[in-house]
Amino acid sequence: MTQRSDENQLDLDFLDALAGLFTRLLAEGERLAKEFGVPAFFIKALHLIDGPLAMKELGQRMHCDPSFVTSIADMLEKRGLAARESDPADRRVKRLVLTSAGLEMKHQMEQAMLERSPWRQALTSEERATLISLVHKMAPPLSATPAADCAVEEVTNLLAAAATPPVG
Repeated sequence: MTQRSDENQLDLDFLDALAGLFTRLLAEGERLAKEFGVPAFFIKALHLIDGPLAMKELGQRMHCDPSFVTSIADMLEKRGLAARESDPADRRVKRLVLTSAGLEMKHQMEQAMLERSPWRQALTSEERATLISLVHKMAPPLSATPAADCAVEEVTNLLAAAATPPVG
C-alpha cells in the first residue's frame, strides 16, 4: 500500500467532511419537505421565486428543463402556492408569482432550514463569516454562477450513475 502524504490525507479528509455535510443538508431538505408535505424540489423552487419570475428563468436557476418547470408550476398552482401570469412586456412569456400562501410557506421553510443548518448550530457568527470567505475563495456562490457555467446537471448525472448498481 502506498503511503499518502500529510497534504493528500488532509485533502481527502476535507473531501470526506464536505461529502458528509452535503449528505446532511440533503437529508435535512428531504425531512423538511416531508414535514411540509411537498416534494423536495419545492423547497428550491419556492426559495428561487423572489418576485414575478418567468418560468424559463426559474428553469435556468434550477438547472432543469422546461417540462419539469411546467410540472413544478402545475403543482404549485394546484396547491394554491403560486399563480401564472402573462408578462406585461411580452404576453407570450408566462411568469410565476407566489400567492400569500406561497410566500408564507417560503418564509416558514427558509426559517426552518436556517434553524437546522449545521453551521448555525455549530459555529459562531464570526466563524460562519470566516467559513463563507474561505468557501468563496474556492468557488463563487451558486447564485452568482450563470446557468451556462454551472455543472450541476453533470454532477447530478455523475452521482446518479455512481448510485446505480451495475446491470448483469
